Amino acid sequence: MKFAYPGLTDRDAELSRTQHGSNAVASQEVETFWDKLLGNVKDPIIIILIVALGITVLLTVFGYAEWYESVGIAFAVIIATFVATWSEHSNEQSFQRLLEEASMIKVKVFRNGHLTEIPINELVVGDFVLLQPGDTVPTDGLLIAGHAEVDEAALTGESEPVRKTALPEGAADETAGDDHRLARAGLLVDGECVMRATAVGDQTRYGQTMKELLSAEDRLSPLQHKLTVLGGHISTFGYVGATLIFLAFMFNTVFLQGGGLETYWAQDGGLIVKDVVTALILAIIVIVVAVPEGLPMMIAMVLAINMKKLLSEKVLVRKLLGIETAGSLNLLFTDKTGTLTQGKLSVSAFLDGSGERYESLDAIPQALRDDAGFALRHNTSAVIDASDPKDPKLVGADRTEQALLRFVTPYLANSSGVEMVDHIPFNSTRKFSATQVTGERNLTLVKGAPEVILENCTHWLDGEGQVRDLGDAAALRAAMDELSARAMRLLAVAVAETPIDAETNALPASLTLVGVFGMRDELRATSYQSVKTAKKAGIHVVMITGDAKETAQAIAKDVGLLEDDPKAIVMTSAELAETSDDEVKAILPHLYVVARAFPTDKSRLVKLAKEMGLVIGMTGDGVNDAPAVKNADVGFAMGSGTEMTKESGEIVILDDNFSSLTKAVLYGRTLFKSIRKFLIFQLTVNVSAILVVFLGQFFGFDLPLTMTQLLWLNIIMDTLAGLAFAGEAALQRYMGEPPLRRDEPLINGDMWSSILINGGIIAALSILFLTSDLSREWFSGGYAVGTPEAEAKFLTAFFAFFVFVQVFNTFNARTQGLNLFEHLLDNRLFSIIIPAIMAIQVFFITFGGEILRTVGLSLHEWGLVLLLAVLIIPIDLLRKILRNRWIGNPVTATAG
Repeated sequence: MKFAYPGLTDRDAELSRTQHGSNAVASQEVETFWDKLLGNVKDPIIIILIVALGITVLLTVFGYAEWYESVGIAFAVIIATFVATWSEHSNEQSFQRLLEEASMIKVKVFRNGHLTEIPINELVVGDFVLLQPGDTVPTDGLLIAGHAEVDEAALTGESEPVRKTALPEGAADETAGDDHRLARAGLLVDGECVMRATAVGDQTRYGQTMKELLSAEDRLSPLQHKLTVLGGHISTFGYVGATLIFLAFMFNTVFLQGGGLETYWAQDGGLIVKDVVTALILAIIVIVVAVPEGLPMMIAMVLAINMKKLLSEKVLVRKLLGIETAGSLNLLFTDKTGTLTQGKLSVSAFLDGSGERYESLDAIPQALRDDAGFALRHNTSAVIDASDPKDPKLVGADRTEQALLRFVTPYLANSSGVEMVDHIPFNSTRKFSATQVTGERNLTLVKGAPEVILENCTHWLDGEGQVRDLGDAAALRAAMDELSARAMRLLAVAVAETPIDAETNALPASLTLVGVFGMRDELRATSYQSVKTAKKAGIHVVMITGDAKETAQAIAKDVGLLEDDPKAIVMTSAELAETSDDEVKAILPHLYVVARAFPTDKSRLVKLAKEMGLVIGMTGDGVNDAPAVKNADVGFAMGSGTEMTKESGEIVILDDNFSSLTKAVLYGRTLFKSIRKFLIFQLTVNVSAILVVFLGQFFGFDLPLTMTQLLWLNIIMDTLAGLAFAGEAALQRYMGEPPLRRDEPLINGDMWSSILINGGIIAALSILFLTSDLSREWFSGGYAVGTPEAEAKFLTAFFAFFVFVQVFNTFNARTQGLNLFEHLLDNRLFSIIIPAIMAIQVFFITFGGEILRTVGLSLHEWGLVLLLAVLIIPIDLLRKILRNRWIGNPVTATAG
């Protein structure tokens, strides 16, 4: 074994654990099922229902209400709360299982004189940990033996690996610099070392970040905020409406029908009690009807359905409301590496000695391509396993070498007949590496910084492989400057026939240039279009990166961030630090890039944007991103990121792709549209029902619709309708609309127009139905008008009419346009559920009996009911035509 240490004994480990704690990091408290249920019960809409339930139970106890009315309200409360609770709880449980699996990582540690593996959480201060390539640093500590190249991007955002060396023997811990220290969540990409743990658990840098997360304040999502406002308005309307209808009923009974207060009080006390109870029942009906009981359930269902759709698009939604919040975004802070870019260095261009540029290996002339492939294949410190020619394994190669070798993949399998004679390794002083080979060719192969290599180049290889005089290389240098302006890292490759000078390790004096390679973390193919889509959707995208300002600006330009804004601002972290909060708020609409950024910059920007009332999204993958991801309105964690970041975000982008993020926005907007469509339908039912109940008493109908009928309408039918609206198609035109303001009401003017006009017309048709002699004749069932049998038929027909007029109104509610069949087939749920609702209503009205106060209707009577109910469709089409003419068509406005 390369390293051997006695390590701690079991007793030492126990003492250290007692003194310093274990390596377990405090995790965010997970809400239990009952915690979530209690939170949902506090919903204003649910509270109103509970109040109504309490009153109904009291009336039932004293014999003034039927038991099934209390059961109906209780059913509404239970279903509405349990569906939402169970859906979110089951998703959170699945995510927690993933986190538990991540915490079961094994760590190689010296204990009791030998090397063993223990769970990461059992590490203690003083443990000696063996780290090898591919290992994640399990805790904070000092490197005491060996060396390592550590990728600390998860901690710092910097993509370049950092070299770590052993602390000199005898040196005090306090004197150790960053080059001797390792931090939890770093990744060993090369080398082998032993680390002595100096801090564990919450005392690590990782643990301190987690504490910051736990103290982060949550705020309501835009939908929760809008629902809270709506719930407050509904509760006020319900309570005021209930009071008014109680007073109106008593006024009608006492003064209009009872002959005045004195005459009324003189009658039998039992009749007075009966009137008061009837008034109370009417008041409770108003409360029950005013509350959209199906809304909480519908929101839970539409969230769950869209969550499954998003999963197929590589988007995992941890918290259901995260989808809706994504649809409301108007500001998005995003990483560069791996999100807008591919996350790995690759060769994007090759320049020959004349400055001619080639974008791919196949585009390079064959002879020059062979020379470049040979020069790179045999001048590397990497171990190449080319057993699979299409996917060779590169061991020990840094990011630059990996990019170069991937570019010449077809040449990696060919190593026969070539032997290495001598080698000069790369270092930061020389800025080049060289390898002398013999066999197939006897050459010295050189690669390194262009400014160093070109100084000694006298010739270059053309496309035929012929050696030509380099001259002043002005064209080549101009082409190199162009690549540098595109944020590419340049590396020159040359050959020489002179051997390596083993004494001086100097660069050969006369080199022949093979070419210059331009490398960078290339944009994803979908990034430009995705950023354009986000901007069209009214989302201001700000890229925050650890890269240099020039690199960040070049990427931002290529991805389209700086288009369309002549005032576009690119800042560094240092410049941002010198800018006051008020100044940052003023320039934020024109800020597109923050370079050399620190984690504190992200948290500060999120905080300031929140103060401006914006809905903020933040992407992240590393530990350093977690606080900002947690504090944003919706956090997008990258699938390749740390577990801490995933735990902090509401949404995990499994493929790290910015285009997947825009899909989350589209589905969020679709979800919001679905909720609005359902509200138009539901509140139209409620407005029309309240008006019928309120006005019915003045036309001689104390209970034109019973509480049980209205509960049936609100819970059973509206729940199924909610499910139908939950399947609405995600239309790309939604991404052409501006995002909704956080304080924008859930119900807009066009919605109120539909709700109030259609609700009023349905109520008017209902009163006309109830008071018309013609309708009584149509629905007498052959019995004499006025007999109990005829009355039962008539009231059943009225209930059937009221149900089916609402069913037909679903077609009006699902589109703002005149084409009621727009994208209808894209919503298979609607096509299945609406006919199913009709069939269910026919069945239950036929067999509802005493509970629903219904009797069977003949086919002729059903035909009349449907003909009367379908009138709501042409009426609403007329409303839309007049709206388009007088106000404007909202569909064409958003499509543009």
